[in-house]
Amino acid sequence: MKRGDQKSLTVEDRILWGRVARTATPLPGKKHPDEEPLPSPSTTYDAPPPPSSPSPVREAAAPHKHPRRLDAPTREKLARGRLDIAGRVDLHGLTQSEAHALLLSFLRQAFAGERRYVLVITGKGSSRGEGVLRRVVPQWFSTPPFSEIVGGFEEAARHHGGGGALYVRLRRREIRR
Repeated sequence: MKRGDQKSLTVEDRILWGRVARTATPLPGKKHPDEEPLPSPSTTYDAPPPPSSPSPVREAAAPHKHPRRLDAPTREKLARGRLDIAGRVDLHGLTQSEAHALLLSFLRQAFAGERRYVLVITGKGSSRGEGVLRRVVPQWFSTPPFSEIVGGFEEAARHHGGGGALYVRLRRREIRR
């Protein structure tokens, strides 16, 4: 890859490249190349274009309430595999700004693809205490722009990551008739 090609990388690609680059050992006498700064969490991202449909599509209702917890039957269906998990994103080892950008991009793509349930893996944290991402990701869900996408969430079943993962229900896109 040429240096000039980095500008065409997506947010996810830049985050992944940053993780890989930090693990590399430079040759003797060489320094790590300066990493391209990631956009701050306050930066807005353009959502992928919605799938074309014959009728106009409206985002979920304008006033967004805080995401609710998933009800017990839905959580059980997800845990037992009776409801499909349409996608998953792993935020292990990312900084808060990297995780925020990656999670927002992932959720917007899943929402545009009309997926209903996804799995967000935050990790459980270190033995010294609760992980930062495990604590802040649920808080992000109640703030814009996440609150426009996320309808509910709940801690995942043990085989899906337990306390280090969340089942997330995305809002439905309403079709105006």
